[in-house]
Amino acid sequence: MIDLTLLGCGGGMPTPNRYLSSLLINYKGRKILIDCGEGTQVSMKIANTGFKAIDIICITHIHGDHIIGLPGLLGTIGNSGRTEPVIIIGPHGIKEAVEGLMTIAKYLPYEVRVIESPKEDLNFIDEDIKISTLELDHSSPCIGYSFYFSRSPKFDVEKALENNVPKYLWNKLQKSNEEIIENGITYSRSLVMGEDRKGIKLSFITDTRPIETISKFIDNSDLLVSEGTYGDDLDEKKAIKNKHMTFREAATLAKSASVKTMVLTHFGTAMAEPKDFLDNATEVFENTIIGEDRMTFELKFED
Repeated sequence: MIDLTLLGCGGGMPTPNRYLSSLLINYKGRKILIDCGEGTQVSMKIANTGFKAIDIICITHIHGDHIIGLPGLLGTIGNSGRTEPVIIIGPHGIKEAVEGLMTIAKYLPYEVRVIESPKEDLNFIDEDIKISTLELDHSSPCIGYSFYFSRSPKFDVEKALENNVPKYLWNKLQKSNEEIIENGITYSRSLVMGEDRKGIKLSFITDTRPIETISKFIDNSDLLVSEGTYGDDLDEKKAIKNKHMTFREAATLAKSASVKTMVLTHFGTAMAEPKDFLDNATEVFENTIIGEDRMTFELKFED
């Protein structure tokens, strides 16, 4: 099971009623944070998410509302007693940005490793999580993220017996990808495990125009967290000018990609009540949810 906390749903600047767009993923007791604007730590404190177990921080782009909270967060992680490395992933320019921000987050008790503009998929947490990125269309280099949580196949007793695998090796082969040689015979995990099972796909897209490549990137996501900076269809010209999306544009992407559920976030400061514009999304993609600060979700593997 994957636990998600939408820490904030605002864009541009935090307001008294809305923190900046950020998402926290909790999987197997480890955490991945997506974006870290001003006030992210406060929302985390309110939600009681903890800080020490954050292994990876994914930054979409280097605008203040997505990264300015980073140095404070890194310091808090250090104060929590963490000594393991923290990985920061981001678009072109992230290394320079982190170096600059680190001038106020010196002397951390752990190593900060930065991955800039990854060209290949990245695997983390026992290779159970595959992180993919996509270049988006914003006013500065920006990337979207897709997370695929794989699921191990079930142990297949009949298969193990058919392949004459000794019972005392079953547990070892089930838990390891390494081959075992016994009495001159090589035994591998494939001899005792069943077919692969469907994992869970989570996608996070902000800030961008609705370019064609997004649809394939988010295809069949169990959950899509998407920006919806403008709720009113009449604001499409503003969305084009500022390289953002309207609710309807985000919904069109969700429908084209056959995602299961979409959560809208990154609401512009001028939009006091995003729910007033929900119909503009649901007319296109019915399973749309208006995000709220510290809204939580559970994504479960299918039986």
